[in-house]
Amino acid sequence: MRINVKAKPNSKHESIEKIDENNFIVCVKEEPRQGRANLAIRNALAVYFKTGTSNVKIISGHTSRNKIIDIMF
Repeated sequence: MRINVKAKPNSKHESIEKIDENNFIVCVKEEPRQGRANLAIRNALAVYFKTGTSNVKIISGHTSRNKIIDIMF
């Protein structure tokens, strides 16, 4: 399953908001330095979709707020 994510690092609280079937907004507390925010986004999505972190891969947008993420079940 491939989804579009708008990342919001440095948020006061962590949350995942589903906009529609393939679009999500993910807020994480981590800063966007050295991949910490990307790792936090992967962890949050793994918990949300009830799968392992290794099954959540960032396809594009490693340094952008808009990301395309592939989730395998």
